[in-house]
Amino acid sequence: MNTPVVSMRQLACTAMRGELPSSIPFITRLEAWIRSHHRTNTLPEAFRGLEIDEIHQVVGVGRLKFVNAYGFILRGVEVRATFNGEPLFAAYEPFFENFPSLWDIVPTETPGTTETQIITPRGVLHLRHGLLEEHVLTGLDPYLQKHLISSPEDYSVVEYILEKMEFVPLFDQVKEWQGKVGENGFVVPLLQRIPFQQVLLEYLGEVPLFKALHYEPRQVERLLSILDQQLMDILPRLQPLAIDSKDGVAYVEFPDNLHGIMTSPPLFRKYCLETYQRYTALLHAMKMKVGSHTDGDMRPLLSLLVESGLDVCESFSQQPLTSLPFEEAWLAFQNGPMIWGAIPSPWLEDQVSQTEFEGLIEHLLSLIDRPIILGVVDLFMRHNSIEKVKYLASRLRSSVLLY
Repeated sequence: MNTPVVSMRQLACTAMRGELPSSIPFITRLEAWIRSHHRTNTLPEAFRGLEIDEIHQVVGVGRLKFVNAYGFILRGVEVRATFNGEPLFAAYEPFFENFPSLWDIVPTETPGTTETQIITPRGVLHLRHGLLEEHVLTGLDPYLQKHLISSPEDYSVVEYILEKMEFVPLFDQVKEWQGKVGENGFVVPLLQRIPFQQVLLEYLGEVPLFKALHYEPRQVERLLSILDQQLMDILPRLQPLAIDSKDGVAYVEFPDNLHGIMTSPPLFRKYCLETYQRYTALLHAMKMKVGSHTDGDMRPLLSLLVESGLDVCESFSQQPLTSLPFEEAWLAFQNGPMIWGAIPSPWLEDQVSQTEFEGLIEHLLSLIDRPIILGVVDLFMRHNSIEKVKYLASRLRSSVLLY
């Protein structure tokens, strides 16, 4: 009698329900590797002419696809942008999936600088994104060079935008992407970052925020409060994502890029813990699982993440990418959050022999006795070995019991 084939999506849904799947799901992102090899004309022959989902299937891994769950219309706002000094974008009351970073309009295939003006009756804000030639060749995204808030006067302009912006659901887009990716993948609807991570990474930047907490505490606290109110208004509107989930698992994620050095335990305890607890309680009441993109060093935050209410730490990065040994996190997270990730990209470099790689994998698998989703963290890059990924995918499909 033939054993029914269980899809990667089904395996992941089983794991998210807290049950042991028949084998460990391996769901990851190969986009950067594929883009880089396309742009340098070095894509292996076996993958030429294939679509991205087909490449995931040939390699034997599920595809992780992030999709924005909603966007915003910026009411009363004009946006103008140039790329390398030439006009790029101009619109009044535009729609953006990504605010405040505005990644929607930033070129990703040509090196250069994108300068953006956000014009309001209260003043003008400026953004700058940069993209180097090496970033194009390696398939990486542009980086933010200038954040929205650079002076005390900018806070009131940001408040004006936030108070007038209009929520636009993108639930059909989420559904369409899941249909496109199919059963060999998992589409993750993305929310905004939690307020502190928004302010840290998008509105001010790391060092400016630490200074602002000392010199401009009232303005920072007010901005955090407005962003919190905005999210508390948005989260109940996500109910259709739970209703549309036909397999009993609805999952959403905060793309927080947590790092325990930048968002230190005292800062996490003051600005993030209670926030996570409120948000996750609200989403849990809607029968939704909740994760955060935790690609930084989580060692300082282990005990706090256990208290956070999060169901998943996605893009979990262990040694040698961070100071955190897998064993330490596995012990701390016995009752959650579930780990998604755990395969550090340095293991896939040429400096790690195949024999050494197989030993690292066997040691990792020997520790796994409860649900987990494996993935390469944080990105699978051009210099990483696709053959090692294929080996791991085959190992996970083998008949050897893993639990």
